[in-house]
Amino acid sequence: MVLYKLEDFEPSYQESFDGHDIKGLGVYTQGTDEKVGTVSDVLVDEEGHFRYLVVDLGFWIFGKKVLLPIGRARIDYNIDRVYTIGLTREQAEDLPEFDERQTLDYDYEERVRGVYRQPTDYNNLPVEAATPLDPLAGLDPLGAPVAALGTTPTYARDSYTYENEPALYGLNEQDHQTLRLYEERLIASKRRQKTGEVTIGKRVETDTARVAVPVERERVVIERVTPADAGTAVSGREADFREGEVARIEIHEETPEIRKEAFLREEVRVRKVVDQDTVETQETVRREELDVNSGNLPIEER
Repeated sequence: MVLYKLEDFEPSYQESFDGHDIKGLGVYTQGTDEKVGTVSDVLVDEEGHFRYLVVDLGFWIFGKKVLLPIGRARIDYNIDRVYTIGLTREQAEDLPEFDERQTLDYDYEERVRGVYRQPTDYNNLPVEAATPLDPLAGLDPLGAPVAALGTTPTYARDSYTYENEPALYGLNEQDHQTLRLYEERLIASKRRQKTGEVTIGKRVETDTARVAVPVERERVVIERVTPADAGTAVSGREADFREGEVARIEIHEETPEIRKEAFLREEVRVRKVVDQDTVETQETVRREELDVNSGNLPIEER
């Protein structure tokens, strides 16, 4: 049976306990409210079940850490305390010191269990009703061996399970323990992040535009014609010979004048639209289920 530190088994274990941290809670004797130490760690099995509280007995026995089976503890989160059930100073002195550098094997745990075991822990029947056997008197309602009067049970190394000793490892109503079953669920949220940037600007391009402009040019046309009375003699008074007579005609032409004029061609409007989409994702979630070992006894669940 391999045991793990709670934090190594589940780093986010505090989330399962509504933010509570069992480590650091004070440990007190039940009934006398005498402080015996502080919880320094928790040991769980391969399925995550609490098996031991590691208690630093600095208030009782300086510098010694011991294991407290979870069945001998009552955790009260309302006042942040852990109460021990039936732990005495003599038992604490007899408990083997816990050293996390050493391997927790069956022999070590047997030494721990041997200090906590009491015959009354295993006799759920009245003493006079038990039929002594050697060394067991039968099975209790949970299927655990019942010690005969004045004896403690023995177990086989290869077949031992924590369920054999509910007095040490069981969570029971008598000690006001509440077993909470937790499950994980997926919480969907959205995170807005920048995926890119669009830059919109203007640039100037040049082109060659052509335009046709009709223009007028004046020119002189000289026409020589023969009058109808050509060859007819005229008098000396009519014949007026003058030297240097000149006729002047102004000549004009049109030339195109080109100018540029700016005008509004179009408007460009930039806006963003939001597209809706649904993204499906999956993750493995865990759920705790209740295991009830009742033997042949009827059980009613409410």
